[in-house]
Amino acid sequence: MHNNQFIERTLVILKPDAIQRSLIGEIIKRFEGLGLKFSGIKLILPTSETIERHYTVDPDWRKTTGEKAKKTKEKQGIIMEKQPEEVGEIILSSLKKFMTSGPVVVMVIEGAHAVPLVRKLVGDTEPLTSDVGTIRGDYVFDSYEMADTQERAIRNLIHASSDSDSAKKEIAIWFEEVELLKYTTAQERFIYDVEPKNILR
Repeated sequence: MHNNQFIERTLVILKPDAIQRSLIGEIIKRFEGLGLKFSGIKLILPTSETIERHYTVDPDWRKTTGEKAKKTKEKQGIIMEKQPEEVGEIILSSLKKFMTSGPVVVMVIEGAHAVPLVRKLVGDTEPLTSDVGTIRGDYVFDSYEMADTQERAIRNLIHASSDSDSAKKEIAIWFEEVELLKYTTAQERFIYDVEPKNILR
């Protein structure tokens, strides 16, 4: 890893819809264009157990996710009688079904401010409200309303760690340390070195 205090790693998962729509290369290109690099990358078919571990790295995930879903429904004039934990469990069940429906690409992306940069590039969780120029905003039109009506998980192409702490926990679920490579790319000296040298002959 480059000797720079701002460099960090984040976890990104290209979900089954990204693979089925042949967007792997296009999405990877967006990250490379930012100057980020890949410490690890693999194509796998995840298990339900792995998906549950991933989404519940925060032990309060079911409750907080359920609370958010209930508030969203209330704004639409719909009152949900179920407790937040029950709603969260239903959402988790939908995610398991979706995320195990086909192969996913799991990758660890590395670079200065990698976590917030990747989140910014990926866009809002709901593609419908994601800005143009983000991955979700450019390639998906799905919405919470459409997903809820069809009783399925939202199809938003990609997962990206929400913060540095979550990134470390999520990476440990999907990768062994020996799978993560430390190497330098040619462009790094132009990104990180204070005074790039040996440019002119």
